[in-house]
Amino acid sequence: MLLAFLAFLGGVLTILSPCVLPVLPFAFARSDQPFAKSTLPLLLGMALTFAAIATLAAVGGGWAVQLNSLGRTIALIVLALFGVALLSRRAADILSRPFVAFGNRIVQAAGNRNAPVVVQSALLGVAMGFLWAPCAGPILGLILTGAAISGPSSQTTILLFSYALGAVVSLALAVLIGGRVFAALKGSLGAGEWVRRGLGVAVLLAVAAIALGWDTGVLTQLSSSRTNRLEQALINALPDSTADAGNAPGRPPEGQLPALGGAVAWLNTPPLTPQSLRGKVVLVDFWTYSCINCLRALPYVKAWNDRYKDHGLVVIGVHTPEFAFEKDEGNVRRAVQDLAVTYPVALDNDYAIWRAFNNRYWPAHYFIDAHGQVRGHHFGEGEYDESERLIRELLQDAGQTNLPPPVSAVAADGVQSAADNANIASPETYVGYGRAENFSSPGGFAHDASKDYAAPDDLQRNQWALAGPWTVSPENARLNAAGGRLSFRFRARDLHLVLGPGEAGRPIRFRVTLDGQPPGKDSGVDIDANGEGVVREQRLYQLIRQSDGVRDRTFTIEFLDAGAEAFAFTFG
Repeated sequence: MLLAFLAFLGGVLTILSPCVLPVLPFAFARSDQPFAKSTLPLLLGMALTFAAIATLAAVGGGWAVQLNSLGRTIALIVLALFGVALLSRRAADILSRPFVAFGNRIVQAAGNRNAPVVVQSALLGVAMGFLWAPCAGPILGLILTGAAISGPSSQTTILLFSYALGAVVSLALAVLIGGRVFAALKGSLGAGEWVRRGLGVAVLLAVAAIALGWDTGVLTQLSSSRTNRLEQALINALPDSTADAGNAPGRPPEGQLPALGGAVAWLNTPPLTPQSLRGKVVLVDFWTYSCINCLRALPYVKAWNDRYKDHGLVVIGVHTPEFAFEKDEGNVRRAVQDLAVTYPVALDNDYAIWRAFNNRYWPAHYFIDAHGQVRGHHFGEGEYDESERLIRELLQDAGQTNLPPPVSAVAADGVQSAADNANIASPETYVGYGRAENFSSPGGFAHDASKDYAAPDDLQRNQWALAGPWTVSPENARLNAAGGRLSFRFRARDLHLVLGPGEAGRPIRFRVTLDGQPPGKDSGVDIDANGEGVVREQRLYQLIRQSDGVRDRTFTIEFLDAGAEAFAFTFG
């Protein structure tokens, strides 16, 4: 119930985002009709269809994406006809005949004279549901990520419908207020027909904007960071929700430490069990080695382990993979060694421990007392002082005395440095078509097939493109011949890209440019000043760290050898 309420509030906030603009003309176009019989069915039809399509897109794979594409095409046709009907009464009479006939049948069966209006509105709402592509702020992003990880569930649909219902409430209020404005305009100026035609033009312009991809491209880029901050504040404020909840001293137990038997392997230790850990304070850290948020939290986890391991603390890193290559034990062993992780690491390739904790996020920290009770948790980066205070409290409760002083400073550099959150205006972006957004190469993706892509001359902020022969799968894009490029228009201090050398495993040379020039002093730790680097293993590469202020830049990486695989962009 709490998650549904949080999703509902996230939907309400969409009224503050430019991404709601494409559906406003359709809602306002019926504002002169009875709200309960016209606008309300329209908005509910939109909510139901969006929830159904978003659920399929989140858990159903590529076929659901194709279904949504077909649905959008049909919806554009329907709504274009609706716009024409607003422009011309004769066209409206012709186009409404099938609806009227269908409605009359319902009238005859149910004796409801208002059925035609309700049916027309509901059908238009269904069309709007196919078209509405809200900006994926923190709340919607968490819902879709949880759905993609956990698989099909009724909870996914409930949360998505709650999100859409929140948008419906805010849209309904806008229509009610807007309806009064239109009524006053018609009453004072006698301009009803011109208002109707103006709305028809607005609807056709909205259809054109959607057909050109502006609803998921330009409007997404215009999405207010203030709206995202409001959503994140909601996440942080609600207890037991989707975020940083609960490092409060004296927090009551949240349950027993779940079983740890689902790990496929253990590193740095024999297998651990709740029984073997009794009497110890335990920190369970869910992470994966290519996750930038996990990497930025890692120095703190390592510092706590070093500071308190001789005073009763056991840190367990539960490595739950996001990408297929992170299931490879050799890859994880190399990452653990490179990152100097010395505490126990459980390889949770089958998500068994993840599900036992009912976890959803990377990183996620769970704090267990000496009696095996979960006493607190924290999701995401930050709040490190509060987390350490809870660790110290649990150690003292377990009888530990003469604890060393708290960690005063943590040394972190490279990809593990803290993010410049105030200047990040680019979101994590997946390259595989399963979760890709803002892809701008003409013609879109050729799913699981080789295609010679081209990049537009100009990219808008947060748009990205491929150039050259690539094969794009749900998880990544694989380059089929040397010379292929990947470009991204971004705004952030740091740019990272998860890369791999492909199945052959041979090193792959690449060259990076910023705005067409070598990055120089803006180069990341994995390239030199000329932008040159080599992909040797599957991991996250830091390619850009701007040293003299943050501004919009165009990043391009050209691979000088075939076989490179690109997975995801992250920023810091």
